[in-house]
This record gives sequence, C-alpha cells and structure tokens, in this order.
Amino acid sequence: MKTIGMIGIGMMGHGIASNLLKHGQSLTVLEHPGNQPLDALLAAGARTCKTPQALAAQSDVIILCVTGTPQVEAVLLSEDGVLKGMRPGTIVIDCSTAVPASTEKVAAMVIAQGGQFLDSPMTRTPKEAAEGRLNLLVGGDAALFETCKPILSCFAENIVHTGPIGSGHRMKLLHNYVSLGTVTLLAEAAACAQLSGVDANTFVEVLSKGGGWGAALDRLKPTLATGDTSGLRFSMSNALKDLSYYNQMAIDTHADHTVAQAVKNTLDAACKEGDPNALVPELIGLLVKRQTACT
Repeated sequence: MKTIGMIGIGMMGHGIASNLLKHGQSLTVLEHPGNQPLDALLAAGARTCKTPQALAAQSDVIILCVTGTPQVEAVLLSEDGVLKGMRPGTIVIDCSTAVPASTEKVAAMVIAQGGQFLDSPMTRTPKEAAEGRLNLLVGGDAALFETCKPILSCFAENIVHTGPIGSGHRMKLLHNYVSLGTVTLLAEAAACAQLSGVDANTFVEVLSKGGGWGAALDRLKPTLATGDTSGLRFSMSNALKDLSYYNQMAIDTHADHTVAQAVKNTLDAACKEGDPNALVPELIGLLVKRQTACT
C-alpha cells in the first residue's frame, strides 16, 4: 500500500478521495478553502496537511486535482510547494486539465528531483467521480502506468494509456473541445429553435432520431424539457478555460482552430454577460436573452 497525498478536493476530487478511502488506501488531503466539506472523508480515515510541502514529505504518491495550469504550477513550484518536500521516488499524478507545454515543463522538474510523473486527466462528471467510474487518459512511462493502475482503478472505470508525458492532457483537451464544442453548438441551435417557435420536445425528438443524437444532447435534454441544468454540472468558466487551453495547444502545434476559436468566443461572451459560475446548459437561456434584448 502506498501513502497517498491529494491536493484539490473539489467536486471531482471529493469523489476521487472518497473512493480511494473505500478501497482502503491511506490518504492525506491538503486543507484549502476551495475544498468541498471534508467531514465524510475525515470520518472515513483521511488526514489533513496545511501545505503542499508538508503533504509531499509524507506521501509516496501525490494526486493533483486542481482547476488548471496556474494552480498545478503553484502547488508544485511555490515556496511551500510539493517540490520543496518531495522525496526521491515519489510519484506525482496530475488529474487536472492543463496546457501540455506546462505539463512537460513541470514533469521535467519533478523527474530532475528524483520523482516520477503521470498526467492523468479525467472525463465524465462529479456523479461518476462519486461512483468511482471516471475515465482516465494517462500519459507517461508505460511501466509506471502499470505500477499505478491499482491506485487509478480505485476511482476509474476506463483507463487508457495515451503515450508519453503530456499526451494525456493533449487527449483531454481534444475530448473536451469535441464535447463542449458540441454542447455549445446545440445550445446555439436550441436558442434559435426557441426564438423561431420550434417546440423544445420536437427539437429533441428530431435530433435524437437523426444525426444530432449523442451524449451532448442527452445532457441538454433536462434543460430543454424542464429547465433542469443538472444534466451537465460544468461551469461556463471551466468550459472557457478548457477551450482556451485547447486553442493554445492548437497554436503551439500550428493546427487550424477556426471553429475552436468561435466556440471560445461564445463562452467568453457568456462569462462576461452572465455568471461565470453558471452551468453550461444555462447558455441556452443566455443566448435567447441576448437576442431578445437586441430586438
């Protein structure tokens, strides 16, 4: 059994932590104002630490599940960061969504200090995180991947080795561009349907029986039917972050990103006009409201 330290007990991280404990893993979590309530984790045997440095000093494996690249770099590289306390041989597993160029940079610093590194971003939602049914896209050394698979299996249903360090984050950005891009397209179409007088149930039924069927439509169905936005518990600000990272990756690799830039622009405008913490399905109402205000 490895001693596991975890940084980032948000909506996704809380599910990961609870499933690690359910599988009997020894777990210490970083105290942070952004955490979800820790009561259930503490009752299940988790301990806490006040700094990443202190957490690293007592951990064989460190799992990061923070918001994005700035937060990953901060918890690893700050004055009281992980690298200040990390022991030789420590494994860092980054489950966050991050810019691949940064991932490669921080991984090199971890390895230079005697540690090991996997980028292991996830797909699916907080519901699957709580159920231990996440999908993981893992970049890094193949032998290290196999070593860590029993830990990853505590909270994931499908685990794919994507290639070398950085490939997990590249695949995550590709996935989220397609997923969030499709949701954004459907939200725009749904707003147009509403403004055109097309019945929401008819809109869903026709798309479901044709080329519009898919996970994105399923997640927007409750919003279209009843206004329930819980089908996709993902904030506009997080969606904008992921599309920004995707566009940066495309620029870095000299790939075309015309459509991706348009999706990013839509999400950027939504965050400026509305509540950035609103859930992505609320984009439909925002687009309707914007057009109504213009006419």
